[in-house]
Amino acid sequence: MADIDTTPPAPISQNPDIRYLGRILGDVIRAYGGEKLFRQTEYIRSASVDRHRGVAGADGIDTGLDSLNLDDTLAFVRGFMLFSMLANLAEDRQGMAQETGATVAEAVERLREHGIGDAAITDLLEHSLIVPVLTAHPTEVRRKSMIDHKNRVADLMKMKDAGLDHTPSGDRIDEALHRQIALLWQTRPLRRDRLFVADEVENARAYMQDVFLPALPMLYARWERVLGHRPPAFLRLGSWIGGDRDGNPFVTADALRHALGRQCETALVHYLDGVHALGQDLSIATGLSNTPDAVLALAEASGDTSPSRADEPYRRALAGIYARLCATHIRLTGKQPPRPSMLSGEAYASPAELRHDLAVLANGLASDGAGILASGGALGRLIRAVEIFGFHLATLDLRQNSDVHERVVAELLEVAGVCADYAALDEAARVALLRAELGHGRLLINRWHDYSEETAKEIAIVEAAAQAHVDYGPQAITAYNISKAESVSDMLEVNLLLKEAGLYRPGSEAGTAPQAAIMAVPLFETIGDLEAAPQVMRAYFALPEIAGLVKARGYQEVMVGYSDSNKDGGYLTSTWSLNHASRALAKVFADTGIAMQLFHGRGGAVGRGGGSSFAAIRAQPKGTVQGRIRITEQGEVIAAKYGTVESAELNLEAITSAALIATLDHDDLSEADEARFAAAMDMISRDAFRSYRELVYGTEGFNQFFRAATPITEIAGLKIGSRPASRSKSQRIEDLRAIPWVFSWAQARIMLPGWYGVGQALQGHADKGLLTAMAQGWPFFQALLGNMEMVLAKSDMGIARHYAGLVPDDRLREQVFGSITSGWNAAHDNLLNITGQSRLLADNPALDASIRLRLPYIEPLNLLQIELIKRHRAGEADERIPEGIQLSINAIATALRNSG
Repeated sequence: MADIDTTPPAPISQNPDIRYLGRILGDVIRAYGGEKLFRQTEYIRSASVDRHRGVAGADGIDTGLDSLNLDDTLAFVRGFMLFSMLANLAEDRQGMAQETGATVAEAVERLREHGIGDAAITDLLEHSLIVPVLTAHPTEVRRKSMIDHKNRVADLMKMKDAGLDHTPSGDRIDEALHRQIALLWQTRPLRRDRLFVADEVENARAYMQDVFLPALPMLYARWERVLGHRPPAFLRLGSWIGGDRDGNPFVTADALRHALGRQCETALVHYLDGVHALGQDLSIATGLSNTPDAVLALAEASGDTSPSRADEPYRRALAGIYARLCATHIRLTGKQPPRPSMLSGEAYASPAELRHDLAVLANGLASDGAGILASGGALGRLIRAVEIFGFHLATLDLRQNSDVHERVVAELLEVAGVCADYAALDEAARVALLRAELGHGRLLINRWHDYSEETAKEIAIVEAAAQAHVDYGPQAITAYNISKAESVSDMLEVNLLLKEAGLYRPGSEAGTAPQAAIMAVPLFETIGDLEAAPQVMRAYFALPEIAGLVKARGYQEVMVGYSDSNKDGGYLTSTWSLNHASRALAKVFADTGIAMQLFHGRGGAVGRGGGSSFAAIRAQPKGTVQGRIRITEQGEVIAAKYGTVESAELNLEAITSAALIATLDHDDLSEADEARFAAAMDMISRDAFRSYRELVYGTEGFNQFFRAATPITEIAGLKIGSRPASRSKSQRIEDLRAIPWVFSWAQARIMLPGWYGVGQALQGHADKGLLTAMAQGWPFFQALLGNMEMVLAKSDMGIARHYAGLVPDDRLREQVFGSITSGWNAAHDNLLNITGQSRLLADNPALDASIRLRLPYIEPLNLLQIELIKRHRAGEADERIPEGIQLSINAIATALRNSG
């Protein structure tokens, strides 16, 4: 057993940015809130810091919170929230998120050192696909305006780093920073209205425009230098926003069209700006260069007859490209671009046509003057952008619940006179009927029938998807994700709906395989779903027409969900079930000769798959990555990972390098170790599952404890997303969405979904030496324990007890909270024993310092939140009370960072 270190940890050495920005924030609070508020805030801050540092006698010092009236409370909470936001910015600038080996250059060097040649890397990249998929899952509590102001602070800090005293517009940088933080102070943190789908589309589109469009081409230029050749566009961008209908009645065909239209407009304007800028640069004259015939032909076809450019073929060619892009903008968006062309041109039929014209210019530059102008400059980046983003910008997924598909298909079959009661059929009969319908070209939809609202809506969606393929190309929508997928019929139903829009075409009598322009992707979410996944996919592939379809495509995607499996079975069982299902699925795919592409539905919190993406991908079972992986990114994670071009480059590098390593140089275990580690995990998982289920689903009154001891009711009132918090009006935990489930436990500093059941299972395992060996030599177990360790460090059972005090039933409170406290202690003690550490995060000093810096700022927020909740639940009508609760939720989530 490791000796537990009882001495206080070393003092935190704040980075200078935190001190500097903190001083400015203090000046702003004094200037706008007054000296009294500043002194109150500083007193509360210093008293809390002293308590957390273990200063003698600090526990007996008044917290200062009782001196705050409601107006003071609102201002104080805003101040602590802004400090946390600025601290996050300072840490991101310091590179706190960077992990050793998490760049493509480091990954390639590692592979070469391990005898994996460049040919193998090149071959892998030729068929790789890596996609971060932005979703609108409501876990971002901050308004976009707050994030924009924070990013402007970051821009000013970069100017300061460069040694500048003034901004390009002539402002002194120090004064500009004061003004920007003052704007943050005076900006309302909370949304007044609930977000609409269009708002979510615009928020995501802003990241696509400001971050992904510039970042991805720059990354490829860097990788080209590392690899020594030009890799294909294997890293792309995906989105669910405007296509994810599961539980969100506001996502309609109109929303889908709006999302794709705005994305298309953003991409085309980016290309127009790029071509316009190139026209200013490429002033190459024919008398001073050897211009290839292909460039001259493009110039002649442009229609540009200006005498001033008569001897400048590149400019004339670019004028023609610009005119064609303007025509494309009008065709696809229905309106003129911001800077119309004076020339007329034919709209591009596809991004490939645009790329061809740009490549003609690039080849022309490379052919003259020993290729001095052939570089990865602006033209190279523009060509790469067209390859990555096309006319669609981000590939938009569709998603719906299988229950909806069943009802829609049943109605279509009934109206068509094919089957009077599809829902009454067993699985075998359903599969037989669906296969028969998919085997011929006759459609089911009767254009004269008045279908139910649900069916009409789903028909409109697939028809809008078909039109998107016509308008933007097949990359606009490639996957249809099926929530609650449990059977082969669940996937066949989606194929049948796609067939109605011409997106699934039956094979011919000549033996040609069916074709599906959009792939049906099962999402296996619960523990039971994950266990059944291999059997379902084996049965799906056993259908000859499906086997032919998938083999013609070259791969099949399967999505695995973290959130519902965690809520269903707890952290450890969820994580192990995902690992086990991935390994079993890999065998099914290998047996059938089909490439597997896993789509990981990760959230921000550990209870929803959060933690280091680099470590998580590297810890995937051997043979499950295969250079192809998609990962959801959502809410506060989007702002944290992709808020700036620099942070996006860092995180995109991490998932790419991890995918390379996981595919080509997996950390192999010996067969003996793999067998004994897996056997141990099976036992531990069963015990953890039992403990978790006994507490959450087997303890009478647990739901009442949860709803009283956490701000779940108050969180449901936050205007942070267009989707309802629960799948139904039921109050059952089973019907609650995973996001508010995890989010509320984080607010109460219990964070139960990230650790409960693990401690009891580890404690009950007899072979502690084996557990230590697993922690030292198994990346999967290392990542599992590392994520849990972070959660334990952010939790606080002392503060949690205050939240438990909100439970009115004394017996219930003591029973449930006693189990929670016991479970936390077991998780804490066994983790330290297994890892040999003297305290949490002893082996991760950067993360340790980051968390300990925040804790003194979170505790007063928790205590104020509890007091406000008491007053709110007691019926006090002052509107400042619910506002204060929502502000505190915002502030705590900002400080914790990955809370949703």
